[in-house]
Amino acid sequence: MKIVWQIVFGAALLFVWFPYAWALDLSFQGFLQGNYTADTAASNPDGGDFKWAEERAQLQLDVAKDYVQLHLKTDAFYDHVDTDADVELREGYLDYVAPSWDVRAGRQIITWGVGDLVFINDVFPKDYEAFFSGRPLEYLKKGVDGVKAGLYPDFASFEIVVIPFFEPNNFPDPARFHLFDPIPGIDRKEEEPATSLDNVEVAVRAYRNLAGFDASLYSYRGFFRQPSALPDDSSAPTRLTLLYPELSVYGASLQRNALDGLVSLEAGYYDSREDRDGADPMLPNSQTRFLAGYQRQLWEDCTLGLQYYVEYMNDYSEYERNVPPGFPREKEWRDLVTVRLTQLLRHQTLALSWFSFWSQADNDYLLNPEVKYNLTDHLWAAVGGMIFGGEEESTQFAQLDENDNVYLQMRYSF
Repeated sequence: MKIVWQIVFGAALLFVWFPYAWALDLSFQGFLQGNYTADTAASNPDGGDFKWAEERAQLQLDVAKDYVQLHLKTDAFYDHVDTDADVELREGYLDYVAPSWDVRAGRQIITWGVGDLVFINDVFPKDYEAFFSGRPLEYLKKGVDGVKAGLYPDFASFEIVVIPFFEPNNFPDPARFHLFDPIPGIDRKEEEPATSLDNVEVAVRAYRNLAGFDASLYSYRGFFRQPSALPDDSSAPTRLTLLYPELSVYGASLQRNALDGLVSLEAGYYDSREDRDGADPMLPNSQTRFLAGYQRQLWEDCTLGLQYYVEYMNDYSEYERNVPPGFPREKEWRDLVTVRLTQLLRHQTLALSWFSFWSQADNDYLLNPEVKYNLTDHLWAAVGGMIFGGEEESTQFAQLDENDNVYLQMRYSF
């Protein structure tokens, strides 16, 4: 990691310190933002009534010279919930662009796949606390420190991503969110994969137009970004170790205009390399995942998006045979339906939107209505809510039932 940041920092000094000698193209932009989220169902476990309350300033610098570009995006913020101020590097990378290839080194946000808030082959880290807390959607994605290369021969295009430093998903803070805990009151210790050559993550995407489809193939070798809990004693545990098991993913996606709209298909096989026979219930079984999506314009400035997602647990009989008594049992099949509806009004300055998740298998849901208004070309505000529900307290959205909230976002861009 130190080498990457030394390269980025040194290049930043070189580009910014000698602008006239290098005749550089510079651009500078940013925003000031307020983001506040209040509970509507119950106070937080720590007794507070705000999931999120912060002011944030972002500065973005782009510097280009011939085939080389430097991109820096940095946030400074004050968090009223934790009464803490900090600085976060959202992105910081160098690009080199040649006619038939390019390379990007540093912290970068990578998005793969065709899903709308449903991820199969997008194996890169997410911040689910940001999403459930009603933060702007861009904060759902986390940056990774690594290198991405693009190759563009005539027959197809390729992206190769190498990530030396593991970055897990960020899940809701138990101090701010009520969460299901199958073994409450037990000490937990997290162990991330060591930084070594054996643990370097590698992802490859090949894509091209095929018979009118935007077609992609994906491959990934790395780790699950959601930890698995390993008890020191399955019958009477006193400590849990949170581990990130080894994972390989192989998938494909197709997307094209059809049926008066946009049709999307995506599939992936999740190879749980440490539990391929499914005999260890503390580690995730291998899975097969599938997504079908459709988006179209219903009338002027109104769009509808529908998705159906399903995942199948392989070797389920082995899992059932070995799961300890008293532990919540996962389902062999799990599905999810999403609906996105957006209506633009007042010359597209006012946006009324609705996004919902609903699972028939888990019988739980998440509803996210939002109203966003552009007051000027530089200033907008949004008000929305997160509404959770379900029957079984162990499922993804039902466990968040006490965390309903309403949020306010305001941003001035410059």
